[in-house]
Amino acid sequence: MKKLRTLVVVHSSLVPPESLEGFSEKQIDEWRTEYDVISTLRAAGHQVQTLGVLDSLTELRAALMETKPELVFNLLEEFNGIVTYDQHVVAFLELMRAPYTGCNPRGLLLSRDKVLCKQLLAFHRIPTPQFAVFRRGQRVTVPRRLRPPLFVKSATEDASLGIAQASVVDDIAKLRERVQFMHEQIGSDALVEEYIEGRELYVGMLGNERLTRMPVWEMRFGSLPDSLPAIATRKVKWDRAYQRRYDITTRAADELPPAVLHQLDRLSRRIYRALHLSGCARIDFRVRGDGSVFMLEANPNPNLAREEDFAESARAAGMPYRELLERIMTLGRSYRVEWRDFNA
Repeated sequence: MKKLRTLVVVHSSLVPPESLEGFSEKQIDEWRTEYDVISTLRAAGHQVQTLGVLDSLTELRAALMETKPELVFNLLEEFNGIVTYDQHVVAFLELMRAPYTGCNPRGLLLSRDKVLCKQLLAFHRIPTPQFAVFRRGQRVTVPRRLRPPLFVKSATEDASLGIAQASVVDDIAKLRERVQFMHEQIGSDALVEEYIEGRELYVGMLGNERLTRMPVWEMRFGSLPDSLPAIATRKVKWDRAYQRRYDITTRAADELPPAVLHQLDRLSRRIYRALHLSGCARIDFRVRGDGSVFMLEANPNPNLAREEDFAESARAAGMPYRELLERIMTLGRSYRVEWRDFNA
């Protein structure tokens, strides 16, 4: 593709160094995605400037005005510590008429708010676990339709924040305790779902109007004890020592029945469009032993590190890492944002 003047926007604490030399694995993991993206774009010949953003858009506005990037590669997943505010940064980019990668503001709003997302998908009759939301300060009264075991998580946070083995509860006392933990320690409302036992599958999607589904990926829980629920806790997702201890991996999902694969493909496309997603996304599912499929979450702007499941899935589809990033860039430049219609 054409070599672009690119502004990569990241969290201010995640601006990566020029080299990995001298850093530990733990340190590198903090900004691995940012390093992989920036170093790959530079190696591909793009003119890359990196900008760290924390709690002000002044520097972002100045960078847009001064360097006039042809594309903003957006890796910012929060603003001032608030995950749901990333949509406002993208809206600001639209106001500045700056093309950007990843999801649009509406898609971020609908998918980041997990309660609103589930309500919308229920309207579209897309199968998701039964759920209830407990607001901070609200009494924990469990609806009759919810029966243990139940899964307690944040209604807004992502990256498995607040999710541990204790998140799966099998009685009301433990439920109240975990909801209180979510309210007080995580500082968010609690989303309580029926716990779906089965295979955990991830479906990567690329596109704006025309969509590409990548090979289905699976979280393999290895030798995790049967006494523990097989869920993607924070340790399962991010603790390398824990992953090595229990042989926890992600890889291509094999031996999927054709009917299940067809359903995953159909549901992923419906979910992507129902939530007005754009650019790329990863949609998480659980599949029971009887073949029934349940959508868990939609993740706009998935982790783009070279060795994470989204890039590995693309590679399995014959799309090397550099090509994946440039495909995302092309989608960002071609997204039909309103100001383009106004200019026309």
